[in-house]
Amino acid sequence: MFKEGTVNMKADIKVSEEIIRNRLSQMIINEMCKKKEFKIPIHLALGHESIAVAVSAVMEEDDRLVLTHRNIHYNLARNPCFKAEIDEYLLKSEGLAGGRLGAMNLANERRGIVYTSSILGNNLSVAAGMALGKKVKEEDGIVIVVTGDGAMEEGAFYEGVTFLKTCNLNAIVIVENNEWSLATRIQERRCPIHLDRFASSLDVDYVLLTGNDVYAYITALKQARREAIERNAPVIIEVKLRTLGDWRLKTEEYPDGKFINYHAGASPSIEVSEWPLIREDDSDPVFVLSRYFEIGQLRNISCDMLNRLTGEIQ
Repeated sequence: MFKEGTVNMKADIKVSEEIIRNRLSQMIINEMCKKKEFKIPIHLALGHESIAVAVSAVMEEDDRLVLTHRNIHYNLARNPCFKAEIDEYLLKSEGLAGGRLGAMNLANERRGIVYTSSILGNNLSVAAGMALGKKVKEEDGIVIVVTGDGAMEEGAFYEGVTFLKTCNLNAIVIVENNEWSLATRIQERRCPIHLDRFASSLDVDYVLLTGNDVYAYITALKQARREAIERNAPVIIEVKLRTLGDWRLKTEEYPDGKFINYHAGASPSIEVSEWPLIREDDSDPVFVLSRYFEIGQLRNISCDMLNRLTGEIQ
């Protein structure tokens, strides 16, 4: 049942289902990480589900997606077969890329994910080249490239955006800003970088997304895609979010527990649940869904989805 005064299109519930599928899939993978079933590094993106599902929802057939090392949420959003992704992380020949790419470099060309790099900032230069190739070949669609606030500090970011603007290329540059690079917060490692001012200096459109409302994100991304094509120019989208899965480590020095930011591997604070809510605030995309749908309906979807996912990989 839809809540009064909210959206009521049939497609909307499917979007919410995708948020829940993305969250539960990561929780299952986290449990496998705890059991040390993977020989490769895994970077979860709990709390990043809304932007990934929104990007997947707006992508058209000729669009291309270029990702960074924390790509699990985008690959899950674009790939309907959970088992194929699990098998890839297990380096099996049945995996999404035949067990050759693992996690940090996982691409899926059939679903528009044409390149993923574990090298910080590397994917921006590649995306710029792809956008130029599309222009030279007079191909439809745009290039969407995803990076983070850490890679935003690399020269490739500034050179890449400048190149995209100078050559009048259609692209969307998404910066996932969780304010952390490994175990260091932005305030600890550098001066503030104002992306809106940088974009303005190049006459590039800038959009700030906050709140994890996947429906609002879809609307904003559709508009950004149109503007990129109409202006033949890049659009920078900064997404403020929180990577969930942090925990407290109790030591003699920190008897109340030292805050440990989640970066990679297993999160000890996350458990698989039929209702995969982690935080009861806007930092959790699952919580935000309750603005649109009754909790009972979402819980039923989640329960069915968990049974489906666990059944798929057994």
